[in-house]
Amino acid sequence: MVDVVLVSLGSTAGLRAADAELAGSLSRAGASVAVLAARPQRDVRTLALTDLVWAHAARAAARLGIEDHRPRAVVYCTVTAALLWPRPGAIRFDAPAAANRPGRHGVWQRPVERSRLRSAPLLIPQASGALVEAGSPATPSVAVPIPVEPSGPPGGERDIAAITYAANPEKKGLDRVLAAWAVARREGEELAVTGTDRVPRAPGVRAAGSVAPHEYRALLRRARVFVTAPRREDYGLAQLEALADGCALVTNAAPGPYAALALALELDGRLVVGGVRSADGETGNEGDVIDGLARAIRTALDDPPPGYAERALAAIAPYRRAAVDATVREQLLPALLGAPPT
Repeated sequence: MVDVVLVSLGSTAGLRAADAELAGSLSRAGASVAVLAARPQRDVRTLALTDLVWAHAARAAARLGIEDHRPRAVVYCTVTAALLWPRPGAIRFDAPAAANRPGRHGVWQRPVERSRLRSAPLLIPQASGALVEAGSPATPSVAVPIPVEPSGPPGGERDIAAITYAANPEKKGLDRVLAAWAVARREGEELAVTGTDRVPRAPGVRAAGSVAPHEYRALLRRARVFVTAPRREDYGLAQLEALADGCALVTNAAPGPYAALALALELDGRLVVGGVRSADGETGNEGDVIDGLARAIRTALDDPPPGYAERALAAIAPYRRAAVDATVREQLLPALLGAPPT
């Protein structure tokens, strides 16, 4: 018997890492934890079918693990993992299907999600904005970010002008970033593109591809600017990691919870295109966004605010492991179990 089981979808490396962090934090708080991982699934044609395949895999993992471990509490890590749950449990999520599965992409997920969010004993959003997108359900909630830490000592050589992460090129706005970089760059400056191999050849652009996490963080420590132009941002862990490693964050306002956006505005509003988000999250037409990004890139490179890296490290304090551990120990675990574990 264990205190908590985490039903882990684990469909990406990022999800697996986030679930491992939550399991570690619960363990440090004194709980016994088991992680129930869904079996890997084949690629299918549509998002609606993808979610169905993975929801079935999560249900199978949950049924076996719950029977084996007889947990006091169950946490489904992602809404998809909870859609076909065999037993009600807490739901941890970065964004709801209501926001990131529009139209036919969420034809069956959205109504099931509304039911699950109402009947779950607890919601565990990664950022408070996710609750707003979910319709601010009356279900009790505790926001628990994904912890982020600096990956190495500060003060190293910053020999890369700019870097971006584009594991989902369309969603992350890689086309906008490349267009802005073509306008902004000067001779000898380089933009490193990580997370994808689909990078058009262009002057001053280096396709770094999908690199291991420690290699990616090493690139961040060498970069002066992290630039991104998301069309939607569910959470934005890459931006928080960039701030942790001392990069100036150039971005646009975008729909979604986007945890780092408020931090970027506080650190230097000149580097945020569009400032405060509009009702639909957009900041103007594509040309406006690209022109604004190009100006922000040059500002970050030519006129960086003094002490940006030090202030960024202070700004991410609520997202660091010690702060997350405190939230898990003082708020999440009592909410899950009703009392501290013995």
